[in-house]
Amino acid sequence: MPVSSRLRALLPMGLSYAASGGSLIVSSAAQLLTFAILARCLGVEEFSIFIALTAITAVAIQICGLGAQEALVRRVAREPALYPRFLGHNILISGISGLVLVVLGVVILPQVFTLSADPLINLTLLFVVLVTNIVLARVILLVEQIFIAHSNFAAANRNVIFFALGRLAAAVLGCLVFGADTLAEWIVWAFVAHAAIAVLSIRSASPLGRPSWVFHWDEMRNGILFSTPFILRALRQNVDLLLLSALTSAEGVASYAVARRIVDSGYLSVEALNRLLYPGSAAATRDGLHQALGRFRKVLAVSIGIAVVAALVLVCGAPLLPLLFGAEYVSLPGFTQILAPTIVLMAAWATAQEALGSSGHHLERAMIFNGAVVLGGVGIALATWLEGTSGAFFAIYATELATAVAAWLVLLRLADRDRHSLPKTETLAPVHSK
Repeated sequence: MPVSSRLRALLPMGLSYAASGGSLIVSSAAQLLTFAILARCLGVEEFSIFIALTAITAVAIQICGLGAQEALVRRVAREPALYPRFLGHNILISGISGLVLVVLGVVILPQVFTLSADPLINLTLLFVVLVTNIVLARVILLVEQIFIAHSNFAAANRNVIFFALGRLAAAVLGCLVFGADTLAEWIVWAFVAHAAIAVLSIRSASPLGRPSWVFHWDEMRNGILFSTPFILRALRQNVDLLLLSALTSAEGVASYAVARRIVDSGYLSVEALNRLLYPGSAAATRDGLHQALGRFRKVLAVSIGIAVVAALVLVCGAPLLPLLFGAEYVSLPGFTQILAPTIVLMAAWATAQEALGSSGHHLERAMIFNGAVVLGGVGIALATWLEGTSGAFFAIYATELATAVAAWLVLLRLADRDRHSLPKTETLAPVHSK
């Protein structure tokens, strides 16, 4: 095929990625501005409590829904007529698991956090945090997955941007305009913003159809296997924060947490590519993982290229971060520069992760990433305890590298197994990537 023809064929995908990546970058920038406003207005002490609560609810939101959103994207991408059934499945699973998580949080969190001297007010504030960061956030994220399942990436991108800008608007109004400078005040503003965004998100997806109230028990196992790596990874990403809080200053913990948040935001440029390609990968692997192996190799090359650019941007821009977050965060530039190259390793294992998930190899996927997260979490905890932040950095690099190597070895082995399991008389044409 002539080069000009190939470029024209790639143009729609390039435009879709630009839109998807642009939405996530705008979203990331809005989140960082929100984070910066809160860091400045709440002060180091209250901001540290905010970080701890955010870390806990970040784990909880991965549990909420038990991975049912993956089945929605995968099954509806293959058979759009299944949408009402899988929408109902998602709502039921998310509602039940969300209720359980909120009840557990209301029982446990008041024993750890004191946001008000009045026990009733303290309980109410923590309840609002749980509803905001678990239930309402899961509703908003589910709408994004609904649009992705229908390959309506423009609507999904709008949802992402609207969510981020809504929270930024709440921070600007609450902290900068009305002078909110305590965590208790911010909790109220965050709840109002999330509730409004959730309502508008539901209305935007309602024309796609109403749910059928059924459980897809056959997808429960896949959902749990899909979600456990994210749950354990969220746990792993917070164990070092808990240990550092006992070993170093509040400034060190806050700077480390912000640096990790910035690096995670840099990874969004890679995630934009994965979320765009996942439905197509699910269709391409219908007849076996080996059919799309060439596709995933190309995705790996592109992902690493994007990750290198993102890491360089963070390294070069890190010295400017205290201007945004405040002069109190003296360790922030150095921590960000040290962690930035991990984006490249994350891009490598994320490509294999998406390949295993889209092809239905959830057991192998879960074994790799759950094992990596558990062993990595133990390693990070031990290294942090022994060497502080230096140990945490070393263990993070070792874990990300080992995960990438293991994921690709298993992916290649499964593709080879699929290829040799075909009947000898059957020949399937390879799926060519655009």
